[in-house]
Parts: sequence; C-alpha cells; structure tokens
Amino acid sequence: MRSTGMAWITLILAGLFEVGWMLALKYSDGLTRVWPTIATGGALVTSMMLLSLSIGSLPLGTAYAIWTGIGAVGIVILGVILFGESADGLRLACLALIVAGMVGLKLVTPA
Repeated sequence: MRSTGMAWITLILAGLFEVGWMLALKYSDGLTRVWPTIATGGALVTSMMLLSLSIGSLPLGTAYAIWTGIGAVGIVILGVILFGESADGLRLACLALIVAGMVGLKLVTPA
C-alpha cells in the first residue's frame, strides 16, 4: 500500500468487516444456518485481507490494536441496539477507554 492515508482507511474498513463477521456469526446459530455462515466466512476473509493490506504501511501492533478495537466497540454497540445487552455506565466507560486507546495509538503513530 502506498500512502498511509489509504492504509488507515483500509484498516477502518477491515475493522468494520470484523464487526460484520461477528454479527453474522451470532446469526449463524453456531454455524448451523447456511447464509449467515457464508456471510461470516466472507466478512472474515475480507476483514483479514484488508488488515493484511494495511499492515504494509502501518505499524503491526497499532494496526492490530485498532482493528480489534473497532471490532470490539462496534459489536458492543450492536449488542446493545440489536440484542438488548446492558448499556450501564460502567460498561460504557470501559468502552470509552477502548476508544481512547485507539485514538491515542493513532495520534502517536508516525505518519
């Protein structure tokens, strides 16, 4: 990947596809439902491909932490919205810490 700007965009997309495969995995009912299982695999492969492209221009540790952070934050938010999971203050504060860590890593990463 040539530009770090494009690498960051690719990394964000990889994180969004991570959220997608986790959500599809939930709907696959233990990989027993065909279409959600296919969606899980497709989103997983896409997420990994995009992550692999981004680490060509970004530090490995930073990219991995932000990729997993996007996935964690995204799936917690969807869990609250779609599945009625808890949105209590302490849980949201912990989520904010993950976001703060991701922002901090972005800010201290060269280029």
